[in-house]
Amino acid sequence: MNLRIPEKLKILAEKAPFPLYAVGGAVRDGIAELPSSQDWDIAAPVSAEKFSACAQKYGLTINGAYKNTGTVNLTDGAVKIEFTSFRSDTYRRGEHAPERIRFTDDIVTDAKRRDFRCNAVYLDLKSEQFVDPLGGIEDIRSRTLQTTRPADEVFSEDGLRLMRLARFGAQLGFVPTLECLFGAKFNASLIAKISAERIFAELLLIIHADEKYGRKYGHYDGLKLLESTDVLSYILPELAAGKGMPQRADFHAHDVLEHSFRACKYADGRVRLSALLHDVGKPAVYAQTGKYHGHEVAGEKIARLVLERLKAPKKTAETVCRLTLLHMYDLDGKARESKIRSFIVKNYGVYDLLLLLKQADYSGCKDDLHVCPTVSKWENIRKKMQSEGAAFSLKQLAVNGTDLKGLVPPQKTGDILHALLLFCAQDGTRNHPETLLKEAARLAAEGTKND
Repeated sequence: MNLRIPEKLKILAEKAPFPLYAVGGAVRDGIAELPSSQDWDIAAPVSAEKFSACAQKYGLTINGAYKNTGTVNLTDGAVKIEFTSFRSDTYRRGEHAPERIRFTDDIVTDAKRRDFRCNAVYLDLKSEQFVDPLGGIEDIRSRTLQTTRPADEVFSEDGLRLMRLARFGAQLGFVPTLECLFGAKFNASLIAKISAERIFAELLLIIHADEKYGRKYGHYDGLKLLESTDVLSYILPELAAGKGMPQRADFHAHDVLEHSFRACKYADGRVRLSALLHDVGKPAVYAQTGKYHGHEVAGEKIARLVLERLKAPKKTAETVCRLTLLHMYDLDGKARESKIRSFIVKNYGVYDLLLLLKQADYSGCKDDLHVCPTVSKWENIRKKMQSEGAAFSLKQLAVNGTDLKGLVPPQKTGDILHALLLFCAQDGTRNHPETLLKEAARLAAEGTKND
């Protein structure tokens, strides 16, 4: 078993006048021979107060104790540990926080309050023996996800479990039973009871699920689980609307929704969210015009609304929206080099991310992992610009605002500097003070005439 018990936890378990158990992800991952978790969940049939006093006595640091929920947050100095007293929970339908908590000394009762049997295996930290009240070890070994009680009951209690089902399936590669899937599907609407912040956090974990244990394309499996349980239709209805919408067979092998999933599947981790949402404008545009033309413009607006609704960080939203707006540029590869040079400079802050999105979009069309032709074209142009000494930002220009004092009107300085940047983009050898000052003077004079 791949499970390293922190030394201070071992000492606490040896000295404590009550049995102490590890439970949850660390135990599950140890049995599954996955990398050991850095966070530990532990439990015992004692109160939070009694546990806290004992834990402090044997060298652990208490960061917070909550007697109403029987929860204690603590650390041994290296790993985070969360203790919870054995208990049973009663919920208001779908709400994540329990309405009522009852403490117990029965380990079976504690196991049944949990979501999935694979997360309800206990390790006695003193004897290092497993206690498996519900058959979770068998599920771990067979890579199965099934609920601790009837699935309809478990999912009806806490809507967040709908997202956790997709996340565990994605990260672990565990396959839900049919009862589990149908239980989630019947209760999919309860995701509306969960806060937008929690939904967004779980969505990010799902689309980065392959990074948890190195399970290739695990994030794609997670998205398919969200689709099959209908949860996707509640959290991202604009995206789900693409299901069954055909696309040109000469470019696409998949409908709009599946293409979005596959773009996310093949995307670099830095642009997963952008890849998932890059075509979110297609269903809306098609409904209006019967075509997909202009979907990137509509998509930028829709993506912004989606990310505002999910309470995504503003910086994340701005990046996703900008990439969505730009992702169709030079799709046919016919844009002139002069246009591409200006485009690269104007969008250099997101240029590398846009290349990654372009590649994901290309690969998601027909599952083609060759380098996207547009990416190759653009990169050859960028390399040429670099060899010429072109400036890609104002900081790289051979002149600055101070150099332009007395030469151009102060109120025009910013505009002229940006014009010089685009001037250099067409020929990197122009990035020299003498050439730039001469061009600045010309632009200033031209501006004066126009004024």
